[in-house]
Amino acid sequence: MPNSHKIVKKAVFPVAGLGTRFLPATKAQPKEMLPIVDKPLIQYAVEEAYAAGIRHMIFVTGRNKRAIEDHFDTAYELEAELEAANKKELLALVRSVHPDDMDCSFVRQPRSLGLGHAVLCAEHLVGHEPFAVLLADDLMIGPPGGQPVLAQMTAAFSRWGTSLLAVQEVPLDQVRRYGIVAGEVVPGLEDGRLTRVSHMVEKPSPEESPSRMGVAGRYVLTPGVFEQIRKQPRGAGGEIQLTDGIAGLLKTEIVHAYEYEGKRFDCGSKHGFLEATVSLALQHPEVGAGFREYLKSQSLN
Repeated sequence: MPNSHKIVKKAVFPVAGLGTRFLPATKAQPKEMLPIVDKPLIQYAVEEAYAAGIRHMIFVTGRNKRAIEDHFDTAYELEAELEAANKKELLALVRSVHPDDMDCSFVRQPRSLGLGHAVLCAEHLVGHEPFAVLLADDLMIGPPGGQPVLAQMTAAFSRWGTSLLAVQEVPLDQVRRYGIVAGEVVPGLEDGRLTRVSHMVEKPSPEESPSRMGVAGRYVLTPGVFEQIRKQPRGAGGEIQLTDGIAGLLKTEIVHAYEYEGKRFDCGSKHGFLEATVSLALQHPEVGAGFREYLKSQSLN
């Protein structure tokens, strides 16, 4: 059995960004509330954390993000209307957004000072515990019949107790879009999916990239990262970068990259958002079959 120091109970969701790549859709609503078929992006991320056994969800929000808090709150009027109309399935669906055993906390990031700063805003709620960080822009789908991505990572953390960064190999011409890790694969551990990280480079050029292992939007971190974030000077764009904090953590702790099983959709881009919509619509139990026939009927030349 894993000891209590290796059980991840809390997840941090940095959701204070402005979503400028989706304007004007995000002018008055959070980008994390944009729906993929019938669920907002943030709900997919919360459900992934819940499936990993996490029950305390911490949202680092900003101005104009009230809709996220409302989404995970009780909707008394809606529930009363559904109950009065005897719409039991819809009522159960609405209530499933926030299960009874799940706690939600909200904290403001007062200024847009980067992902590292957003994570630091949650320190007083995380405390001295390991925690997960999930970026809702990255919609992660586990392999068919397999574990969700974060569940894979928390299971690995329970065995090794080191900070983990989700990574997958990316095309060389795309490395400049990612934090790239370098290190040595640890033989015999996690079927060769663990790499002991020696250093990280944020968005390198293809010529300078130390590898093609790009960091995706899932992390399991030890609380030591908070002190490292505090000590880091402002990095790219004048922001406090999470990558810099993790790089500092490498000086005092072992950090592993975890090559997860599954697929990532970059829903921070319009192209990735559309890919996710089509892919999940085809799998949807209600609309999948009809949507597949519709696509077959279209001339896509």
